[in-house]
Amino acid sequence: MSKANNYDCEADEFKQVIMTQGLVNYSVFEACPEVMAFSTMRQGGCSTGNYASLNCTPYTGDNPEAVQSNQALLCTALSIRPEQLIIPFQTHGTARLLVDEAFLQSTAPERTARLQGVDALITSQPNVCLCISTADCIPVVLYDRRHHIAAAIHAGWRGTVNCILRQTLEDMHRLFATEGNDVLVAIGPGISLAAFEVGDEVYEAFRAAHFPMDYIAQWHPETHKWHLDLPAANALQLLDFGVPQQQLQLSHFCTYTRHEEFFSARRLGIRSGRILTGIMIKETKH
Repeated sequence: MSKANNYDCEADEFKQVIMTQGLVNYSVFEACPEVMAFSTMRQGGCSTGNYASLNCTPYTGDNPEAVQSNQALLCTALSIRPEQLIIPFQTHGTARLLVDEAFLQSTAPERTARLQGVDALITSQPNVCLCISTADCIPVVLYDRRHHIAAAIHAGWRGTVNCILRQTLEDMHRLFATEGNDVLVAIGPGISLAAFEVGDEVYEAFRAAHFPMDYIAQWHPETHKWHLDLPAANALQLLDFGVPQQQLQLSHFCTYTRHEEFFSARRLGIRSGRILTGIMIKETKH
């Protein structure tokens, strides 16, 4: 694998991307006015307890009415309708789903069934908002500006070690002729190298998958534990596909250390709120 620059996930240089609506916006897409991309923060919603407060994900045990209210608040901020949100039920696998015209014309139960066990979404359809739910895992949204294709990827450590991002890019190349130079990417808020302590089995899984461990891993002698850099491990997959460094933006927000602003499952447990990261093609370009 290629080597990316070492990213400091504690850096504050992207603070200006926080919008007044409590969303993270990504300047990498500014040159493409037909694209909207965002990540939610914790504040400004209706949920309580470990879901407080802007949890828009319906799959983690939150009150369904609160989730619906939060989705309505989000959609008002984005000037879209709740039915435009496509939110899969993720399982830390590598299944990808093409959201095409046939999917959009299917019934609500059929859509729900097809979204089960899906961790990445791809579409060429305008006015559908592909969404990924995370709380320490790494959300990735990307856009092929030449062919007008959007994708959203959930990359936890299992998805990352199995190269779900690379597989999604390969799907886009096969289906739409996407090349690395065509792609703009944002890697959203997730757990940082400093915070992501892992067991030996996780380290060994990445080593066995031929990741450059001297680059993405760090040994902490005081705890006798390895730490892994998931944003960098995903950035490597992008660079290997040929995405230019300048077309890749990292949010630099660590969900674990900034848990008051972003949901963190390591802080709150599995039954807690999720960040929603989404991307939508607002109109077709000809």
